[in-house]
Amino acid sequence: MATAPLLLGAATPRYPRIVSINPCLDAILMQVADARQIAAISIYSQDPRATSIPLAQARRFAATSGTAEEVVALRPDLVVAGGHVAPATVAALARLHVHLVQYPVPADVEESAAQVRAVAAAIGHPDRGVALSALILASSRPVSGRNIPALIWGAGGLVPGAGTLPDDLLRRAGFSNASSAYGLQRWDILPLEYLVARPPRVLLSVAAAEGGGERAERHPALARLGKRIAIAPFAARLMNCGGPSIIAAMARLRTVRAELVR
Repeated sequence: MATAPLLLGAATPRYPRIVSINPCLDAILMQVADARQIAAISIYSQDPRATSIPLAQARRFAATSGTAEEVVALRPDLVVAGGHVAPATVAALARLHVHLVQYPVPADVEESAAQVRAVAAAIGHPDRGVALSALILASSRPVSGRNIPALIWGAGGLVPGAGTLPDDLLRRAGFSNASSAYGLQRWDILPLEYLVARPPRVLLSVAAAEGGGERAERHPALARLGKRIAIAPFAARLMNCGGPSIIAAMARLRTVRAELVR
């Protein structure tokens, strides 16, 4: 998976020129790549609703929607992407001899830290990957004490269940993921009616973090629920990405738990 730096001379390394078509990988690149290496990032990183990096930082780079034509025009040495890329794009990049490396969504903190190291090694900066992964692992050491039932409730009622990175983060922060109480799968939808009928002790709400949401997330029943349980804002980027986002997610979860037990 790693790509060694290309050498132009004994003392002059040229590091790979990179295009990223995944916003979570953009966040990793911001920490481990030289800015001049990054030919383009995902267009989602320039969308306030989807970015995992500060908008001001994202807008310093060109952005691509990930089509083969756009990517090839940028003349990258390496394209990094998530696990799901259109087959036509994969085929076109292979035909044009553009090196594509796909990184799946990590299932836990250890997988995410390993992914950080792999990305950093692929772009020629393995030491930076080791340093960032150490920070991620240090930030996510499990807390002691009784686990508090909690649920992360995203846009459209999307809930991360067992076997997901958010599930691992909840456990490490001193919560138990209440998704299993509703019989939900790995990533599943929980209708508002079921949530109101059997609420968890804590609801980590993406809509509350982003000032709105869809109709169900603005329903008066949810406002009334807030009088019975703790509803805490939880940004979508903390649910959707690993890498350096784990550090912020763990800080947020620890803060929420500390407010409940003080």
